[in-house]
Amino acid sequence: MPNLRLALCQIDPWVGDLAHNGEEVVRWTRQAAEAGAQLAAFPEMALTGYPVEDLALRNSFVEASRAALVELAARLAAEGLGELPVVVGYLGRSERPSAKLGRPAGEPQNCAAVLHRGTVVNRFAKHHLPNYGVFDEYRYFVPGDQLSVLRVNGVDVALAICEDIWQDGGRVTAAREAGAGLLLVVNGSPYERNKDDARLDLARRRAAEAGCTLAYLNMVGGQDELVFDGDSLVVTAGGEVLARAPQFEERLLLVDLELPAAPGGRADDGRPLADGLRLVRTELAGEPQPAQAAQAAPVATEVAPRLADEAEIYAALVTGTRAYVRKNGFASVLIGLSGGIDSALVAAIAVDAVGAGNVHCVSMPSRYSSQHSRDDAADLARRTGLNFRTVSIAPMFDAFMESLGLTGLAEENLQSRLRGTVLMAISNQEGHLVLAPGNKSELAVGYSTLYGDSVGAYGPIKDVYKSLIFRLARWRNEEAERRGEVPPIPENTIVKPPSAELRPDQKDTDSLPDYDLLDTVLDLYVEGDQGRDAIVAAGFDAAVVDRIVRLVDTAEYKRRQYPPGPKISAKGFGRDRRLPITNRWRRG
Repeated sequence: MPNLRLALCQIDPWVGDLAHNGEEVVRWTRQAAEAGAQLAAFPEMALTGYPVEDLALRNSFVEASRAALVELAARLAAEGLGELPVVVGYLGRSERPSAKLGRPAGEPQNCAAVLHRGTVVNRFAKHHLPNYGVFDEYRYFVPGDQLSVLRVNGVDVALAICEDIWQDGGRVTAAREAGAGLLLVVNGSPYERNKDDARLDLARRRAAEAGCTLAYLNMVGGQDELVFDGDSLVVTAGGEVLARAPQFEERLLLVDLELPAAPGGRADDGRPLADGLRLVRTELAGEPQPAQAAQAAPVATEVAPRLADEAEIYAALVTGTRAYVRKNGFASVLIGLSGGIDSALVAAIAVDAVGAGNVHCVSMPSRYSSQHSRDDAADLARRTGLNFRTVSIAPMFDAFMESLGLTGLAEENLQSRLRGTVLMAISNQEGHLVLAPGNKSELAVGYSTLYGDSVGAYGPIKDVYKSLIFRLARWRNEEAERRGEVPPIPENTIVKPPSAELRPDQKDTDSLPDYDLLDTVLDLYVEGDQGRDAIVAAGFDAAVVDRIVRLVDTAEYKRRQYPPGPKISAKGFGRDRRLPITNRWRRG
């Protein structure tokens, strides 16, 4: 018979908003208690939001987090929820010096705590600190040195935080040594393409190594460039998936677990375990009860279906955009709608993120804008119901040209910069947040105009290659048809050759290789970190590779000035890829 009803609270914390996050913990704990849960858990640093970056270095914020944790424990008890043990992540401090790092006691730590009957009954800190990709936690934190094992309802539950299971050994090995019946891992694991498969493989492997069932809890939502997709799951030591939450949705994932009863009479608290960890046991009062004690029947366990590749990526873009807009206090967005594929996809994402009534688009034609592009922009507005207006830049362009007499590239870029000025002026006047339409292919090779099409506060497709843009547009239209809705993106926008329309009969291929070829080489050079010689050796034309590598290397200064956008790839421009702007190395 199941002996532990576990509630994994897959929620969306807001960085820095301790009051909001505390309210969410209370609200979801109440739902868990009403569902008969005997242990509830919340994600990594759920009380502060994650990642907090340099907020961790502010003494006032650390102390506010610690105080909020104590207040939360008391609040849960005052509201009749104190009997339900709650695991919640927060920002804390070290109690002892870190000999490994040579740092004193009192340094910030990425912590979690167990709250029960109005008090904080256990605190522990992340043991393995990630220092790669978007993570640089050694900048902020010192590692924890204990394995906390919570005895709840007669079961020993070992506790860990995110990276603790992404690296070998540590708390996974220690959980086996401690004889845990369940390894509960709270996470703030950012989304990237195909990571759901990697997580499942990891969870199965670590469950087998720990010799017990593993519960993996992740957060959802967005924080600046990072998107969190949830995908919380529970797997047995044999690899069976017992429960799995949907991606990109808040969810209370309930599961009845049949776990080995903890043996009595253990007196090994404090003994050394793997990787220098010491065992800290916490036994909660109360007699063990069956998991169904509070319910007439077992819970209906959810195993959510996985999303297809395009659906998953599109959901990540919508989630990241919605979070950035709402969490920064905006109600509406503004987009320059050209009739091209990039701005069309951004508009579709925006409509799905914040609603058509909150999306404002502007067509800004010049003498070089084709009639079909103007028509396609208007058609998209009709299809989606977003707010649409036209502001011609022709009079402004003529005034500048009369004063400056620009030619060539300067004349082309002037048009883009005038459009950027119009967008920012409307934004200032009406209070909309401007979305930039640049894609990863263009950002990689510098095919954009500073202070022109790069203006904005957020770039929803910043980490999406052009070839994938077309796939996502087609998927979104097909999804609309499947739902019986009008496809948002005009077919002509998808099938016509891409063009910036800054000079007569201009096409992107006038300046760039074919996008399929370009994106393939970029994937090798940017995501794969392969050098020029290795890419040529893989069968690509040397002249093409040399040109692409040169364009990427010389465009770093532009990328540094581009707004943030949701990360969906293994290596996005920004936190993932940090190259010097002033750089004479040209061999890839």
